[in-house]
Amino acid sequence: QVHLVVSGGGLVQTGGSLRLSCAASGRIFSSNVMGWFRQAPGKEREFVAAISWSGGTTYYADSLKGRFTLSRDNAKNTVYLQMNSLKPEDTAVYYCAGGPIYYSGSYSNPGKYDYWGQGTQVTVFS
Repeated sequence: QVHLVVSGGGLVQTGGSLRLSCAASGRIFSSNVMGWFRQAPGKEREFVAAISWSGGTTYYADSLKGRFTLSRDNAKNTVYLQMNSLKPEDTAVYYCAGGPIYYSGSYSNPGKYDYWGQGTQVTVFS
C-alpha cells in the first residue's frame, strides 16, 4: 500500500505561482511513477505531468509545458509540481497518483495508477 498526502493548493491571482507537494509513504517501491492529474467541475480528470522515481524523467501535458515543472526529492519521497503563470483555466482539484507503470505512453492514463492522494483545490482568479 502507498499513502499519498497532497498539500500546497490555494487561491492565487492570474499570473501567480503555486507549488504542490505530494509526499509518499508505504510501499513506495511498488509505484515507480508519480503523476499529477487535475479535474475541473464538470470535466474529466486530465493528465498534468508524471515523473519516474528512478531516472527522474518527466512528462507533461503538451498544453502545460513551459509553465509547470515537476521534480522529486527521493530522500523525502516527495514530488513537487511547480505551477507558474497560472490562468483561470488552471482552476481544478489537483491529485497526485502513484503506480507501477513501465510504458511511458501510459503515464497519462489515470486508470494505470493504483494509488491516489486526497486532492487539493487550486483556484486562479482574474
